Amino acid sequence: MTASVIDGKAIATELRGRVAAEVARVKKDHGLTPGLAVVLVGNDPASEVYVRSKHKQTQDAGMASFEHVLPADVAQNDLIALVRKLNADASVHGILVQLPLPKGLDTQTVINAIDPAKDVDGLHPINAGRLASGMDALSPCTPLGCIILAKSVHASLEGMNAIVIGRSNLVGRPLVQLLLNENATVTIAHSRSRDLPQLCAQADLVLAAVGKPEMVRGDWIKPGATVIDVGINRLPAADGKSRLVGDVAYQEALKTAGAITPVPGGVGQMTVACLLVNTLRAACAINGLNAPAV
Repeated sequence: MTASVIDGKAIATELRGRVAAEVARVKKDHGLTPGLAVVLVGNDPASEVYVRSKHKQTQDAGMASFEHVLPADVAQNDLIALVRKLNADASVHGILVQLPLPKGLDTQTVINAIDPAKDVDGLHPINAGRLASGMDALSPCTPLGCIILAKSVHASLEGMNAIVIGRSNLVGRPLVQLLLNENATVTIAHSRSRDLPQLCAQADLVLAAVGKPEMVRGDWIKPGATVIDVGINRLPAADGKSRLVGDVAYQEALKTAGAITPVPGGVGQMTVACLLVNTLRAACAINGLNAPAV
């Protein structure tokens, strides 16, 4: 048996198309153009590539895109002042401060300064608390993408045994809450969990977000299980270049799983698409409109 490969690129393209259609409708019916502001501090190459991708996809969806690039040595107070200015700007409905921030800046203080209604990364404690309470909230984009990918294989996740490996505020913890909202039975594990292979072997749905290359082996996977691999790790390749791998040993897992996301081409594709979804949702909520049909 070889697993079917979940095409994150195709699913993300379809989702962005639906977002663009809803943006066009909101513009036509209400004269509203959703706006996303991205703040990049410093010149981390990976962050720069990611911000360029966000800018292009935001514009392609018919939204307004605002970029703010600050030097790595910016004072914390100046960064907070920019966030407050964006909070007050009626043309901005989503604010995303690209992480990680350079040393010397306190990430949580910056996140706390973002208006929760515009927090399209879903990291503000108010949004995290609402999500944990089962209330409506802006959810972090990567976990949201994971749920959409899992539901491309299973119409419903209700009653499924799911394991989330990783407990970060960015992915693991919100992913657990979203799975609970889907009525899945959830185990949260991490690098210090005892007998991780045995825990994985019981799961119908494995979501790996631990940040360790190829940690999850193929023989950990229950035959026919769905595997969503959030990890993006660089390893040296034979030709002297680097290669991207996930947190799951992909070639091994292909032989056991029923369906699996590749790296690259899986979860990463969904993150920016879900950022557009959150920006559209935020724009509608801020302006008192019904939730968009995405």
